Formats: sequence, structure tokens, C-alpha cells
Amino acid sequence: MRSSIPQTQHCKAPVSTMPIARLLRSMACPALHTRLSQTCSDQFGRIPAAAWLAARQSSTAARNTLAGKNIFQLRAAVETVQAATQQQEQPQKQPQFMSLPTSDESETLLRIRHSCAHIMAMAVQRLHKDAQVTIGPWIDRGFYYDFDLATPLSDKELKAIRKEMQKIMRLNLPFIREELSAEEAEARIRAAGEPYKLEILQSITARDPAAPITIYHIGEADHPSHWWDLCAGPHVASTGAIQPDAFELETVAGAYWRGDEKNAMLQRIYGTAWESAEQLAAYQALKAEAARRDHRKLGQELDLFSIQESAGGGLVFWHPKGGIVRHHMEAFWKELHLARGYDLVYSPHIAKVDLWKTSGHFDFYSENMFDQMQVENEEYQLKPMNCPFHVAMYKDGYFSYRDLPKRWAELGTVYRYERSGTMHGLFRVRGFTQDDAHIFCLPEQIEPEIRGVLDLVQEVLTAFGFTQYEVNLSTRPEKHVGEPGMWDVAEDALRGALAAKGWDYVVDEGGGAFYGPKIDVKIQDAIGRKWQCSTIQLDFNLPQRFDMTYVDANAAKQRPIMIHRAIFGSMERFFGILVENYAGAFPLWLAPVQARLLPVNDAVAPYVQQVAQQMRAAGIRVEVMERASIAKMIRTAEKAKTPVMAVVGAKEAEAGGLAVRLYGGSDLGSLPAGEVITRIVEANRMRGAEF
Repeated sequence: MRSSIPQTQHCKAPVSTMPIARLLRSMACPALHTRLSQTCSDQFGRIPAAAWLAARQSSTAARNTLAGKNIFQLRAAVETVQAATQQQEQPQKQPQFMSLPTSDESETLLRIRHSCAHIMAMAVQRLHKDAQVTIGPWIDRGFYYDFDLATPLSDKELKAIRKEMQKIMRLNLPFIREELSAEEAEARIRAAGEPYKLEILQSITARDPAAPITIYHIGEADHPSHWWDLCAGPHVASTGAIQPDAFELETVAGAYWRGDEKNAMLQRIYGTAWESAEQLAAYQALKAEAARRDHRKLGQELDLFSIQESAGGGLVFWHPKGGIVRHHMEAFWKELHLARGYDLVYSPHIAKVDLWKTSGHFDFYSENMFDQMQVENEEYQLKPMNCPFHVAMYKDGYFSYRDLPKRWAELGTVYRYERSGTMHGLFRVRGFTQDDAHIFCLPEQIEPEIRGVLDLVQEVLTAFGFTQYEVNLSTRPEKHVGEPGMWDVAEDALRGALAAKGWDYVVDEGGGAFYGPKIDVKIQDAIGRKWQCSTIQLDFNLPQRFDMTYVDANAAKQRPIMIHRAIFGSMERFFGILVENYAGAFPLWLAPVQARLLPVNDAVAPYVQQVAQQMRAAGIRVEVMERASIAKMIRTAEKAKTPVMAVVGAKEAEAGGLAVRLYGGSDLGSLPAGEVITRIVEANRMRGAEF
């Protein structure tokens, strides 16, 4: 369910404007450029530098108004040009997109997408007689199917496969479910020469010999176009239920059978399918917008971060501009946690393997851990988690019930093994920093502590501009540790905390981890995508494995409750989400460079440096641009997505002002330098998005 923070509960959330193009910038003619340049020199210092902004961004009509005029006529025309410019330079609004349900949110779309996967497999086998089929599931907004083919497919061949799929759809063949014995299914699969399907069947019967075995036919058995697949469903009634213009095949990729690089490399075709052509068009628009916002592309263009393959995949290098944004994210996080009663802790990056054996990670999480290293005949392990370190700190103390709760927070860097083919920019890496915290408390403190965490989640996410959430509560699975009574207490506490918050949520019955129930919070970004970020997880396992205790009012030893929680999830992933949410145009308080000063000529350089020094003293991140043409400096600042640009000419220097232009095109004209500084300082104090 989607939760929206009521406006009365929070300050105004940061709002971003994402311009698509700077079309107006190229409209000024060279002759006009030269004349206006002269007016801003020491000799002709009577037209404010704001005129530059008007002229360089003017429409054709406004430009013609200025063309051919002398300096005095230009001065008289400035107001006309600025008026015409301001009409055009409205900040771009966030793009609006049609609601596009995922497969989990729409059973109709789930059936359409699953059926499209089958139709695609049928089409591929009609075009490639040697193709062997494997699996073809639905995914969030589409489907895929993996094939074993002698010759590689290319993206160009997708057009022919799509055309064949449309033919099948127009035949309006029924989907027919058939339940049969495992022996009969095996005989048919062997006769069809489908070894991968045979392996799937054998894995089903090995897991549950009594499991029902079903296949789905496309068309009647005696139809010349008949095709079938081992499948549990569900599907649409017939191929004609899918609109031929409401699906698209997107790309071809490689995939190992069963996800294991020791197995055969297969060819995976991804597609998307919708109820209507309008939904497909909306999805394609969303996809194009997402590509424009891709944090990998913007990270390079804005010089925020890099992943140096020479150093190893999945290891993030934070460049100065990305580093300063991360610094302010971390500073805010630490400040807020200290204010909310947390203590900051720090832990090592490695530990003896024995610690991970005690925690259980060595036995149950080893495939995600790097190999051990030998240190003086002992085995050490790069940490994949922070929690055992916090438990070790707890074990080092002696606590009574009066000492609890303990809230310990750490921005701790962890290392997890990821296959090279699974890594993706900042979203999936091998080394990342978790905004980890652990709360050790009494059973009766669970609900108030969870309420406090939910308040903190809201406060943090709102500061970064996220106010739309999807909340899920996952409860006790069939296999679990801990007493059933304690699970009941914990689940009731989580429900109570969510009810007190007034947040809607969905219950995932039996979806909790084996060691405790949890709450997950997904945020919705500027273009409607959802991202899993915040997690609040109770743990009955580690306190038991490490024999954690506190002394109760009767001087008896008891087990504390342990709560794991993260808000960002990881600094890297959340930073990537921020980049894409704002399309690289960070809110003012978070921008790597908040203001750029654009000197018109060398004569104003001393004044510009004086203003820059005042800004830095006030905590403003400012850069003085290297002397160039005004047009070039504006283009450079716009390309860098600088929130505040200030042109300084002779008139501004004389009056102690700045000609202010905002990213997105708004020209505020000349303002006192002190006012500009005050506004940015206030934005920093309030964590505001706008000037």
C-alpha cells in the first residue's frame, strides 16, 4: 500500500526541476553577443549583467528586437527582452507518467506477461528449429525466456520474432491446462528432446514427489500450430487476449543455466507486455526518462564517482563532487541519530573466521563472502555484515534492565562477493557502506523503539525528498527460531507501531526471515519507480547464538531483543537513487557546488573573489568560473546542474550585487550579495531544495 506523509507532519519536501533541453541558449547572434559584451565592460558599465541572461536566452522575436540597435537603444530594450524571456523560462515541471502496475499488482498483467513468454518461446522454436527451451517467467514489468541455441541471437532478430508472435496472437489459439503424471510428463519431454525441461521436472519431483505436474498447450493437440510447455500457470484464456500492439521485445542477454557459471550459457530475450498500446507507450516513455536519469551516465558526466576496472569491479571511487554530497549525507545522518538518542560506534573491516562461525554467516552466507585470508596462521574474513561486531561490543559489557535500550549506529563498510555479471553501477557492488544500527532492548520496549525508528525513517527520507512509501510487514515463516510467544509479541509490536504511525501496509504472511519479523519500506521516486531502502528487522537468533544477556529486576539473566535497522540501505545505492530521482540536479542544500560566480571581465575579479570568500565563510560551496564568454560560462554551469549562477559585471560590482539565474532558467535579476548568501545559508539550515 502507498503511504503519503500528511503535509501537516513535515516541512516542505525538496522539489526538483529537471529541464530536458536548453534550446534557447543558441538563439543569440554573434553580433549582439559582441555589443552586449561591450556594454558590460568598464567603458560601458551602465547595462546590468542580467541583460546577458536575457539576450542569450531570448526568443527569435526578442533577439530581433535587439538586433541593429546601438548601446543606448539596447539599454532601453533590456526590459522588453527580459519580459519576453521570463515568459519562456518557467522551471520545467516533473514529468507525469501513467500508472504502470507491476505483475504483483495486477493479475491481468501477470497472466499477459507469462503468456507472452510462452508465445515468444513458441515463435522462437518456429523460427529456429534447433532451439531448446528452459524457463520463461514473468517479471515486474515484463517477461523473459532463456534458450539454448547453436547460433547467437542479435537485437536485430527480435523484429522477426515479434512479428511471428503477432501471427500467433491473431490466430486466437486457446491456452489449455493439462494435469498429468510425472511419468507421462517425462515421456513427452524426452520425446520432444528438451533436456532442460527434464531437469526442471526432476527437480520438482525430488522436492515433492506428490507435487501436481501440469503442462500448458497453445492450441488444440491436433492444430497445426500446437505447442506446449511444462508450466504451473497462470495464463490468459487465448493468445487473442493479448493486444498485438501492446508488447515489445527489448533486448538479448546472456544467462547461465540455473544462474551457475559452471553451466551452459543460454540466450535470454527480455520483453514487456501491457493491456493496451497506450500503456506500452507510457512504459516506453518512462524507460526513456529512466535512461536520461541513469546514475551511471550522470555520475560520469557530473564527475561524481567511478568504478575503476583496473582496481576491480564493484568497488566505488568517490570523486570530490560525489564525495562532498556523501559528506553532507553522512553529517546529516550522524547529527540526527545523536539527537535521537543513538550512540555512534566504529568497527573493524575484518575479523577472525571464528566470529562468523558463531554468528552463522560462515555456514549460511558463505557464497556471498570473499575468501578468507591467512594472518599469522589464523584465518580472517572481510566482514559482510556489521551486526556480529555490535554484538561483540555488547558482550564486552554488563547490562541490567535499567541500561536498556542501547542504540548503536555505524556507517560501516562491508564487502560481499557478487558475480561480475550481476553488478550494476552503484546499485549492486562488492564494497558498500551500510547505515547500520542495532537496538538492544527489553520485550516491552519493542513497540516504542519501532515507533522511534519509523519516525526516524520518515524524517530522513523526507529530508531527501521522498514522501510516498510502500510498507510491508513480513511475519513468521514455517521454519523459524525463537519461541512462538515471542514471535507473537514482536509481530503485535510491529503492527502497533505501524498503526500508531497511521501508515497503510501489506502483510506478507510467512514472509519473515527465520530469525524474526520485519518491516520493509519502499520509496517512490520522481518518475514513479519504487526502491527498497529502509528495513527494520527483529532478530531472535544472534542473541541466542552469542548468549547475550541482561540482568532483570529479579537479578536473573534474560535474553535481550535485537533490532537491526537501516534507513538508506547503503550509502552507494541511496546516492544512486538520489542521482536518478533528481536527474543529477540535487536540491540546493545537497548540491556539490551550490553557487557559481561568473565574472564578465577581469576588472570585477577582486569583487568576485571577495564574494566567494564570504560565501565559503558562511559554509556555501561556491566556485568562481574561469574567465570566458558569458554564454560559455552559463552553458558550463547549466551542464553541471548548478542551482545558483551569479553573473557579475561592473554594475553588480559597484552596487555590491549579483545577477542571479537559477538552474532551470529562472532569471531573478540583480540581488544584493548579502541576500544571496542569506538565502543559501537558510536553505542549508532548513535542508531546502530551492533558492
